[in-house]
Amino acid sequence: LASNVVAFWILMGGSRANLNLRSAWLHVLGDLLGSLAAVVAAGVILASGWMPIDPILSVFVALIILKGAWGIVRESGHILLEGTPPGLDGAEIQQDLLREVPQVADAHHLHVWSMTADSHLVTLHVVPAAGVAPREVVEAVHAHLRERFGIDHVTVQVEQDDCHDVAHGG
Repeated sequence: LASNVVAFWILMGGSRANLNLRSAWLHVLGDLLGSLAAVVAAGVILASGWMPIDPILSVFVALIILKGAWGIVRESGHILLEGTPPGLDGAEIQQDLLREVPQVADAHHLHVWSMTADSHLVTLHVVPAAGVAPREVVEAVHAHLRERFGIDHVTVQVEQDDCHDVAHGG
C-alpha cells in the first residue's frame, strides 16, 4: 500500500495528455485501491464478521478502473484509427490558411490526425499565390500551423495548376 501511494504521488505530477503516463497512473491507482479495499474489508470482517464486504469492495474498485480504462482505450483507438484530434477541425484550418497566409492561393485535400495524444500531423495540397515560390509557401504554411495550431509535423504538396488527385476531382 505504501509503495503504491508513493508511485501514485510521483505519477500525479506528470502530463494528463500522455496516454502512457495515464495508463501507468491508472494501473497504480488500481493497485492502490485494491490494497486499500483489502485493508478495509479485513477490518470490517474482523470487527463484524460480515464477509460480503470483500467482493463488494472488489467490484467497486473494478468499476472505477473500468471507467478509467475505457477512456484510455477509446482515445488510443481514435489515435490508431487516425481520427481528427479533439479541438482541431480540418475545415477550420483550411479556411484559416486561406485567410491568414497570403502566400497561399488555395489549400485543399487537408488531413489532420494524431501520432500521439499531444503530437498532431497535417498533410495538405496548396497552390501558391501569384509570384510566390514553392519553398516560400511551404515555409509559410509550416510556420503558421506551428504558431496558430501547435502542429510541428506538416507535409505540404505544392501544385502549380489543377490537382491531379482523384479525391479532389482532378
